[in-house]
Amino acid sequence: MAQVLVVDDDPTVREVVVSYLRAAKYDVAEAADGETALAVMSGARPDLVVLDVMLPGIDGLEVFRRMRAVADVPIVMLTALGAEADRVVGLQLGADDYVTKPFSPRELVLRVASVLRRAGEGADPDDVVLTDGDLVVDVRRHLVTRGGERLTLTAREFDLLRFFVAHAGEAFTREQLLERVWGWSFGDQSTVTVHVRRLREKVEPDPTMPTRIATVWGVGYRWEGS
Repeated sequence: MAQVLVVDDDPTVREVVVSYLRAAKYDVAEAADGETALAVMSGARPDLVVLDVMLPGIDGLEVFRRMRAVADVPIVMLTALGAEADRVVGLQLGADDYVTKPFSPRELVLRVASVLRRAGEGADPDDVVLTDGDLVVDVRRHLVTRGGERLTLTAREFDLLRFFVAHAGEAFTREQLLERVWGWSFGDQSTVTVHVRRLREKVEPDPTMPTRIATVWGVGYRWEGS
């Protein structure tokens, strides 16, 4: 589970962002000012920081500089509408993404997921090869084998399989899978059903009686594994 630090002095904004990130299954810490954020960084370092530019005391750009001086942590900056100078400075410093206030919390969650993917994070960033019984998912080589035989998967099928195996035992709705696997904030949820059916045909011993990708009635799907 990726850890995210949210730094914003506005308690309402912070509460909303934290709640949405936790609903997306991130481990979230929060800070209302730069001093607290830097103190958090000196301990257990997060996998990503959501950082507001306008902070009391040490401003967000200085916090950014100090964080990057001790760790190459991905940082998503929050800026006020029209604060072009702050965005330019942040991009020069190496910010991974920018979100302008006011913003959609769901969009921010998608941005966070996107940055973590680019940074090589995910549910389990240390797993380059995911295994489940005779099924092997080689993330780096974008290769899947079952019983030693290579499977032919589309890019979307591969992304869905990787997500399922990395989150074994967890149930997800179709909407969550659309957002967390493919980064879609909207779309026809039946596409998830179609891709699950196609994936079952390739990874299940008997696709008509699936044992790996279980249907959770009233919710969606869960990877049961072998």
